[in-house]
Amino acid sequence: MTRYFEVIVGFFVAVVLISNVASTKIVDLRWFTFDGGTILFPLAYIFGDIFTEVYGYARSRVAIWTGFAGAALMSLILAVVGAMPPAAGWEHQNAYMTILGQTPRIVLASLVAYFAGEFSNSYVLAKMKILTRGRWLWTRTIGSTLIGELVDTFLFCSIAFLGSFPMSLLGKIILSNYVFKVGVEVMFTPVTYRIVAFLKSAEQMDVYDRETDFNPFRFRLGAARELP
Repeated sequence: MTRYFEVIVGFFVAVVLISNVASTKIVDLRWFTFDGGTILFPLAYIFGDIFTEVYGYARSRVAIWTGFAGAALMSLILAVVGAMPPAAGWEHQNAYMTILGQTPRIVLASLVAYFAGEFSNSYVLAKMKILTRGRWLWTRTIGSTLIGELVDTFLFCSIAFLGSFPMSLLGKIILSNYVFKVGVEVMFTPVTYRIVAFLKSAEQMDVYDRETDFNPFRFRLGAARELP
């Protein structure tokens, strides 16, 4: 039993869902051009680091699939509601479709990028934890984010926008997204240290994935439970 895992999963899923909706707007902040979800989405990777560092890859896998299911369900319901005929006198159908009527391409991009990026992040962190023998947490959180965010950003922007935007703008969006997301991870490293230390102490758990099955489609919680 865990005391905080389910609560953190709840916040993690909220970040994923809110980010998906906010991504419908492209913003320009001087040196950065990115979708609005980028402001919040890096927190999903920080949550992913915490899941894997404290609870292990197996429980992180559960959290990732929970977020994936939530995002898929949200996209499905928004599409169904958008396809329903509007009531007489309700004149906001176009506004609804503009913001919430996500195209199948955007939905596919979001789900594929999320799945590949989160599992890449969790896998790299779990392996680095063994290699570093649990030391130098910052190398794992930043190193795994460099890989995970690269996979996520490239897949999402390529699937969602390739052919729709000029290549110059697409390249700027990819670079801005990636630099901003990694920058947030680096900036939040001291906070991540505090949260990880608190959870390891409170849960009496510090998992090393030495014998874990890293297949993302397996759901066994078989990792060893250890404290340094």
